[in-house]
Amino acid sequence: MQNRSVIDHVSPQINNGRFPIQRVVGERVHVTASIFGDGHDYLRAVVEFKAPKARTWSAVEMEEHGNDHWSATFQVLERGVHKYRLVSWVDHLLTWYRGFKKKQADGQDMGVELTIGANLLTAVMKKLPKNKQKPVREAIQLLGSDDQKEAVTYVLSPAFAEIIDRYPLRQHETVYDHDLRIKVGRLKERFSTWYELFPRSASPDVERPGTFRDVEALLPRIEEFGFDVLYMPPVHPIGRRNRKGRNNAVNAMEGEPGSPWAIGAAEGGHKAILPELGNIDDYQQLIKKAAAYDIEVALDLAFQCAPDHPYIEEHPEWFIWRPDGTIMYAENPPKKYQDIVPINFETEDWKALWEELLSVVLYWCKAGIKIFRVDNPHTKPYRFWEYIIEETHKKYPDTIFLAEAFTRPAIMAELAKRGYQQSYTYFTWRTTPGEMREYLEELTTTELKDIMQPNFWPNTPDILAYEMMGANVNQFLKRLLLASTLSSCYGLYGPSYELMENRGNTNGKEEYYDSEKYMVRHYDWSYRNRITDMYTKINRIRKENAALQQTNNIRFTGSDNPNLLSYVKYTDERDNLIWTIVNFDQHNRQAGHVFVPRDLLTGNGFRVTDLLTGNQYWWNGERNYVDLDPHHQSGHVFLVETAG
Repeated sequence: MQNRSVIDHVSPQINNGRFPIQRVVGERVHVTASIFGDGHDYLRAVVEFKAPKARTWSAVEMEEHGNDHWSATFQVLERGVHKYRLVSWVDHLLTWYRGFKKKQADGQDMGVELTIGANLLTAVMKKLPKNKQKPVREAIQLLGSDDQKEAVTYVLSPAFAEIIDRYPLRQHETVYDHDLRIKVGRLKERFSTWYELFPRSASPDVERPGTFRDVEALLPRIEEFGFDVLYMPPVHPIGRRNRKGRNNAVNAMEGEPGSPWAIGAAEGGHKAILPELGNIDDYQQLIKKAAAYDIEVALDLAFQCAPDHPYIEEHPEWFIWRPDGTIMYAENPPKKYQDIVPINFETEDWKALWEELLSVVLYWCKAGIKIFRVDNPHTKPYRFWEYIIEETHKKYPDTIFLAEAFTRPAIMAELAKRGYQQSYTYFTWRTTPGEMREYLEELTTTELKDIMQPNFWPNTPDILAYEMMGANVNQFLKRLLLASTLSSCYGLYGPSYELMENRGNTNGKEEYYDSEKYMVRHYDWSYRNRITDMYTKINRIRKENAALQQTNNIRFTGSDNPNLLSYVKYTDERDNLIWTIVNFDQHNRQAGHVFVPRDLLTGNGFRVTDLLTGNQYWWNGERNYVDLDPHHQSGHVFLVETAG
């Protein structure tokens, strides 16, 4: 082995190349590594990358920053799985060139050095295609000039420096090729705005539950508010056996609809539609009508069964049975879910089970679904999800999977590694500026930034956080502002949020009282208030400012008031910079200084325009004063424009 360079500590890579990193079209991949060799010879290194259908590798030169730290950045421009690798070598031509300049400055005779340089360039030229040899051949001729002074002058010229830069002598290369891959998806994976509603509560008529046709009528409202994903709980038949009643009562009363997550009844299972909502034609029409408003419909994928799901009779081996012959229902002690039966993924018939569940996903993809919100994926095997997502993407590469996994960090990360593009997060439970900053820095500066797109939800049908119980409108506005500006993907359980429902369940848990999970609600869909006004404003701001369409580009700026959270987002080109400042105190006015990130904002001053109000200010110096009264305004969303 003649290679002398070492490549180590390569980032990004996931589990030594076992899993791909994730990007969307147009994003950059910033690669870093420790690269060094023996002795004092100079190294060069490149990152080579290849698009899905490319036959040859492209390359970008790595830059050395001192202390053996190297980096390079390249852009991915098409969807699919890309490859990348690192290559390093001792460049004898570069070593000679730098030594030449030192020796010449020392007054040494350069005759032999010119010959050595010409020989090295000859070695370079032999590796080039004939149609690219001319510049190097001319350089060799100039080095061999009878006029040594003229040759030395040429070697010291910018023209020769360009030859050295463009034509490295690549010999005895070290290749770091651990099957490093990039899974590149569509833009919706990185930037999406979700609105959740129960279709059975969409009816304008209090005498009947809602249908898909009723949801169609709400599409203009959802578009007006600026949402581009409509997510509905499961739309399948709901089990009758052990059906839950109002507020999760063990026994339902006559006429109570049950939980949509208790899937399966005589009408069918995971490939069927709840008849009260409509039929498959109605559902596909809703998908098409939504698309006309640039809204995608997300399907809730919950791989679990009601006790009367057809699977139980057709495939009893897919479930766990007690010694007394009864089927085991779902439990998370002390919680009991008598209306739901978990699937036994350890069944001996696991291959048939996997194939059937894959067929469910493909069925809905064929029906027009491109986004799945997956219920409790962390209760199913990780290899199963890797199989489901890989096989789905072979036929439907646009498909997005959102993991509803409120669980331990390592498990959430593992689901992302296995292919989930988005994930629910702990945003709901980060309630102070310090907690929020620490959490965002974890999401955006660790390995998570390369595999998991966070999706921030202030509420869900399952969760009314303690912080929101009894909360005033200021609190609802604050959490909306935080979710929509901290993460490029966020969502809301819409009707309850805009109505500012804040009454918790009497059991003391983080749940809604009179949860819509177990009942039909009727709303006045024509109402507007400060929350819906904020929907429209903030979602328009998000669409108009590319800086808010990413998550990993966040920089916290600091404040001398611990109740204020100050952060900047910016595009790679620095042509769009948004500075958000939020008052975390829902009751009291808070004022203080925020500090200017000087590496992003140079010069004597800059103009900030509050995109929520239109007010403009001229800021300069190292810090600037803000004063936020939550009864008037919970935060600023400033567009920053530098002078000139």
